[in-house]
Amino acid sequence: MTFAYLGLGANLGDARQALKDAVVCLAQQCAVTVLAKSGIYRTAPIDAGGDDFYNCVVKLETSLSARALLELCQRVEHHFGRERPFRNAPRTLDIDILLYGEHAIAEPDLIVPHPRLAERAFALVPLVEIAPDLVIPGHGAASALLPDVAAQRIEKIKPPCQCLGFGRATKPATGSCR
Repeated sequence: MTFAYLGLGANLGDARQALKDAVVCLAQQCAVTVLAKSGIYRTAPIDAGGDDFYNCVVKLETSLSARALLELCQRVEHHFGRERPFRNAPRTLDIDILLYGEHAIAEPDLIVPHPRLAERAFALVPLVEIAPDLVIPGHGAASALLPDVAAQRIEKIKPPCQCLGFGRATKPATGSCR
């Protein structure tokens, strides 16, 4: 079994819901166990046009090879309507393998660690959220890379209020929701 980290992003349709549904879809795969999921972050597109992206990172344990995991990610993207009309096009769902164990892979269509992982707040910030002590092969501690991406706009999305009385004019009986 191998620990892997996937970066998920979307900026078309109901992007936040697509991320949540994609994590569920991944968790339903027999060769994958989702161990952790970051919060959802809103970020500006980088080298692309379109609406802001919503992003998250998941940690999983898998018996799949890196190649088979890539194929699974692409099948899930396709299931969510992913099209690739041009480089960095807006997307209904994008799933990237950020890390696959401690492996370094350099193939034409599969590079691990992800080649721009150390340069992207939308991947680093949620990655450090769920794995604060993680070391990225060839780059060092993920948390040490955060100052290099500090100028990139990233905002953690607060989950909806789950307290009693949410959406009603009356206050919850057990205190306030924060």
